[in-house]
Amino acid sequence: MGAHAKRLMVLGAGIYQVPLIRKARAMGIETIVVSYAGNYPGFSEANRFHEIDTTDADAVLEAAREERIDGIVTTGTDVSVPTVGHVCDALGLPGISASASRNLTDKAAMKESFRAAGVSTSPFEVVGRLDEARRAAIRLGLPVMVKACDVSGSRGITKVSRIDDLDAAYQAATNATHADHIVVEKFVSGTEIGVDGFVSRGSVALFAPHEKFVRRAGAVTIPSGHSFPLMRSKETRDSLFRQVALVVEATGMDECAFNGDVMVLPDGGVSIIEMGGRCGATCIPELISMHLGFDYYAQMIRAALGEPVRFDSDCSKPCMAKLLFSDVAGTVETIDLSRLRALERSSGARIGIDVAPGDHVHAVHDGTDRFGQVIMATDDESELDRVLASANDCIRLA
Repeated sequence: MGAHAKRLMVLGAGIYQVPLIRKARAMGIETIVVSYAGNYPGFSEANRFHEIDTTDADAVLEAAREERIDGIVTTGTDVSVPTVGHVCDALGLPGISASASRNLTDKAAMKESFRAAGVSTSPFEVVGRLDEARRAAIRLGLPVMVKACDVSGSRGITKVSRIDDLDAAYQAATNATHADHIVVEKFVSGTEIGVDGFVSRGSVALFAPHEKFVRRAGAVTIPSGHSFPLMRSKETRDSLFRQVALVVEATGMDECAFNGDVMVLPDGGVSIIEMGGRCGATCIPELISMHLGFDYYAQMIRAALGEPVRFDSDCSKPCMAKLLFSDVAGTVETIDLSRLRALERSSGARIGIDVAPGDHVHAVHDGTDRFGQVIMATDDESELDRVLASANDCIRLA
C-alpha cells in the first residue's frame, strides 16, 4: 500500500459491503471497515477494521478522525446512512448530509417530506400507540401497510386487510424498530418497481429504473431480485423521473446514491413508496454495472473521495438477478461446488453462495434470509429461474 493511498471508511462488513471493499482495494485505496462485532466477511477483506456499531455516529466519527479518512461510504443498508451523514458534515467530506440522511432513513420523516413537496405518495399517518394505529387504519381505509420506520429488508412491514389483524402487525413493527413511532399508510394497488441512481450537484446524474421480482413470505412481500431495463412506457418513465427529482428536492439528498421502491398505478402514473440514500441491495450494483457497462462500485467510491464521476453509457444490456431462499430452515450439509461451476460455464451466469457447510439457513421471512444469488445477462426470466433452481439443487440442507 503506497504512502499516499487515499483512505476510505466503509460502514458495514456484511455480504452487501464485501464487493465495495474489494473494489476499493483493487483501486489502490486503503480501506477501513467499521461494523459491530461478529463473524462478518468484510473484516478479512479490509486493510484495517474497527468493531463499532455503525449506528453509533459519534464513535464512528472518532475512528474516522483517528484514521484521517478521505471519504466514507456504505451500500445495501439503511442503518448506517445517518452515520455517513454525521461524519460527512463533521469532517467536510463529500456525501449525504445528516439532515438528508434522516429524511431518507426514518420513514415518518420521509413521508412527511414527500407530502410537503408534493411528491406522489400514498396517504399515511404517523402513530405511537396501538389505539392510534387502529384509528389511523380505519380513517385511511383498509387495506393498509403498517411499517417500522428505521429498518430495511422488509422487516417490520405488514399488509393489513382486516382490522382484527392490526394488533399483530403493530406488534411486528414495534418489535423491529428502535423509534417511538411507526407509519400506517394506505395500501396502493399497482405493480411494484424499483429505481436506483445517483445525485450530484443537486441533480439526478444517474437514473436507473428497473423491474422488481418479489415473493411472499407469510404476510410480507419481499424483494427477490431485479431486472434491467424497465419495460414501461415513455410516459411512465418520464413521470418516474419527475417524481425522483421532487424527492431529491424534498429530502435534500446530494452527492449520494439512491434506491427507491415505486408503485406503477393502473393509469400508468407512479406513487413513491420510499427512498433510501444509498445504493440498493439484491445485486443492484452488479446489475447496473452489467446493464450500463461501467463499474458502479468504482463510481460510488470515486464520489465518496471527491473525485470526478461519469455515468455516461452507450450500453443497455438486458440483465436480471434473483436471490436464493429456502422455504424451510436447516443446516448446510454439502455444497456441490464443481456442479455450480459447471452451471456457471454452461449458462454464463454468475452464481454466488453466501453460506458454507455447517452454516444455518433460515426459512425465508424477510430479505435478510437470502443465502446466495444468480446474476445473468438475459431478458428471459424462465432461463434465470431454471439456473436458480439448479443452483438451489447444489445445496443440501440437513
